[in-house]
Amino acid sequence: METTQPTVTTKSAPRQRGEGTKRVEAWTQNRLMRNPWWAEIIIYGMLLVAGAITLLPIWIVFVRSFSPTHIIAQYPLLVYPRQLTLEAYKYIFQTPTLLRSFWTTVFITVVGTTLNMLMTIMAAYGLSKTEIPGNKLIMGFIVFAMLFGAGIVPTYIVVNKLGLIDKLWALILPSAVSPFNLILMRNYFWSVPADIEDSAHIDGASDWTVLWRIVAPLSMPAISTIGLFYAVGHWNTFFSALFYINDNSKWPLQLLLRSIIIETNFQGMGTTTGEVRQRFINPENIKAATIVFATVPILMVYPFLQKYFVQGVKMGAIKG
Repeated sequence: METTQPTVTTKSAPRQRGEGTKRVEAWTQNRLMRNPWWAEIIIYGMLLVAGAITLLPIWIVFVRSFSPTHIIAQYPLLVYPRQLTLEAYKYIFQTPTLLRSFWTTVFITVVGTTLNMLMTIMAAYGLSKTEIPGNKLIMGFIVFAMLFGAGIVPTYIVVNKLGLIDKLWALILPSAVSPFNLILMRNYFWSVPADIEDSAHIDGASDWTVLWRIVAPLSMPAISTIGLFYAVGHWNTFFSALFYINDNSKWPLQLLLRSIIIETNFQGMGTTTGEVRQRFINPENIKAATIVFATVPILMVYPFLQKYFVQGVKMGAIKG
């Protein structure tokens, strides 16, 4: 006797058709939202032109620094190297004043950035606690200081009264905290979950422990970004040094570079334009080599902080 097994029906086929339809609709929507091919060519072409315009002056200065005197005299605008020489770099590395200015700038950058970050992190962490009395009032003063500066004359009077003229601390202490960076750091601290801090407090951690062992490691993107802002600012400082530093033996690198390039004055390097020409070196070659020497060190910092840079700025600007 034959037994007939019941037929089992499934509804997998309609579900598969529905999933396929959704995929087609999603693909069609993405295709419609995508730029046409000619628009992408225009966009990438404009970006390529903008990048070339930005990098071309840097490349010209770099090529000029390695070019001999007669090539510079024959070709004022060098796009590619014709002959390579290291005479300009040999000259600037034999100049003790330039090396002293370099180490002065390194000191200002390292010490200044460290002080900036310590004060910014501690102040931002305190201001990120909205329950603290007077928080809004203090933030109002900080925003006011960011929008309205004291000016050059009052700042110079304060620096002079403090006895900081012709001292390197005059380039560090007046800019100990940037209001913009402080607000950016405070906004980033808001993105750290409060439950983590509460758990640490329950386990007996103090506010200092929570800040330096929990909040600060979690805020490395913002710390790296703001540290880069401070470091670049200290490395490129020359305007404040122009007012506060009269002794050329204490000039930072950028102020010495300004004296060489704008004023064509090599006395800050312990020499004169005539002595440079006696060594058969074009002054323009010395200028280009000095620019490269002053620019390359700070450019080498960017690759190490690039992964934190965009993330720190974007996440720190979400709240507030």
